Amino acid sequence: MSTDVSGIPEAAETIRYRHADDVWSAAVDLLDQTLLPETLSRLICETPEQLHDAIRRLVVRGAPAIGIAAAYGVTLTRVDSRADAAAVRSRYLETIDYLATSRPTAVNLFWALDRMKAVVQSVEDAELEMLPNRLADEAIRIHEDDRAMCRSIGTNGAPFLQGCQNVLTHCNAGGLATSTLGTALAPIYHLHENGKTLHVYADETRPLLQGARLTAWELSQAGIPVTVCTDSMAGGLMKAGNVDAVIVGADRIAANGDAANKIGTYPLAILARYHRIPFYVAAPTNTFDMALASGDLIPIEQRDPAEVTQPGGPSGRTTVPASAKVTNPAFDVTPAELITAIITERGVIQTPNQANVAEVLNA
Repeated sequence: MSTDVSGIPEAAETIRYRHADDVWSAAVDLLDQTLLPETLSRLICETPEQLHDAIRRLVVRGAPAIGIAAAYGVTLTRVDSRADAAAVRSRYLETIDYLATSRPTAVNLFWALDRMKAVVQSVEDAELEMLPNRLADEAIRIHEDDRAMCRSIGTNGAPFLQGCQNVLTHCNAGGLATSTLGTALAPIYHLHENGKTLHVYADETRPLLQGARLTAWELSQAGIPVTVCTDSMAGGLMKAGNVDAVIVGADRIAANGDAANKIGTYPLAILARYHRIPFYVAAPTNTFDMALASGDLIPIEQRDPAEVTQPGGPSGRTTVPASAKVTNPAFDVTPAELITAIITERGVIQTPNQANVAEVLNA
């Protein structure tokens, strides 16, 4: 079975797009990440509603992958061939607005949908019959752009991990969360490809275990040694001298460098600072939301309490008494002052703050 450099089997490619010559037969083919690592199964989405549900249920997840999937989702819009230009544009814009409601925190979703919206608004009425193909082309470009960004993040981040033996990561910011190599895992894959293999500690990442289920699976596929630990073990590992660096992804980064990532990231940053361990965030520049001055303004998604009370799904064992309340924020925000550097495809933001962020993003 063929694989890419991340080691993910071709059969497990995160997102595929079926377009060919007939735009009306378009479909988005997703690896169902809710079933990993036990089952490799794919979900075919043929309507925006199906794609919206797939994003909401985490069939596809990870900020870059969500953006790519949503862009393809716009192409699934069905329009009345008899409708006038205004009605056609309105229908596509309705789809874009609808897909934007699938998840609130990952800014890549809105970045990708803004690109699709620009296409809808730029096509002249006389060429409106070309709009479906123009949208498909733009979605494919978004997918290809992400591949290039992942590769550059890997190249830019590798020197910071070159001297490490053991690296800890949280959630899944690898190939399953993007188009190919990932963000936080990209430097690890880059080093592995060039003869330097690190050992990775993967936090389980409660409550949905994306670290245990997904990160450990894809690293194992690539032949990179990985040890799964519960989220609460990180401090003990650091104290024992078993962690040389922490590297995580991000779903939204404010203008001052504050970064929102999967819940449990903020405590890791505090632990890393206490133990004098570098803490890196790896993310493409489309993860930055320069309209937000600080992380306090980042919207935090609140998810179904059942993910905590029944971590195995509806058929799983209930682990919380019915009388207890449950909180289930999907993300927390790590202040920029706790981040050693943010690694992007354009360069590395050392000591993140508003000025340093702007310097790299505007370069």
